[in-house]
Amino acid sequence: MSHRRSTDSPLFPDIILAPDFSFELAARRDGAWPVAGADEAGRGPLAGPVVAAAVILDPDAIPEGLNDSKKLSAAERERLFDEILATATVSIASSSATTIDTIDIRKASLEAMRRAVDGLSLTARFVLVDGRDVPPGLGCHAKAVVKGDARSLSIAAASIVAKVTRDRMMERADVAHPGYGFAAHAGYATVVHRKAIDAKGPCPLHRMSFRPLRKD
Repeated sequence: MSHRRSTDSPLFPDIILAPDFSFELAARRDGAWPVAGADEAGRGPLAGPVVAAAVILDPDAIPEGLNDSKKLSAAERERLFDEILATATVSIASSSATTIDTIDIRKASLEAMRRAVDGLSLTARFVLVDGRDVPPGLGCHAKAVVKGDARSLSIAAASIVAKVTRDRMMERADVAHPGYGFAAHAGYATVVHRKAIDAKGPCPLHRMSFRPLRKD
């Protein structure tokens, strides 16, 4: 799937914005190979873990349609998730709500990404990380790429794996902690979720350091 940005000049065609493999190929030209993409899902919700994924794509078997997970339908993410796991080297890690409350969401997200990279069965020589920060403690060089899930195919693949994994975790959480609607909203602060918290109180999956759960 591609995203079009219309221009106001007839001299220029519409610009198609979609991730490509240019960051990865540049690293390979510099002798850093293989390259992993790393991303996370679930920084904003009131409940559940933050989930990170690291993916090393096979340049000869890149799934068609990789993009920022937020630009894909659930069905597209599920299809690509299966294709990524079948063709790429993948590792997944998470940080729980308790860890998030203890060290804060930024550090918990970076630590989950570090562990995801560390868990790859193929050692990455370079890591492309979505966002502005590189996780501390990586065993190789890395580059933070702002909006990387829309610019790098490896990061896009990691964003899909992290998103699908977390959504599945929250579906299971809905069974373990019924009444909050986790399967529908994945822990985000929807009206339904906030009303459930008001009626039932928080459960062990809630992030007590997040407003409105945090009591100052």
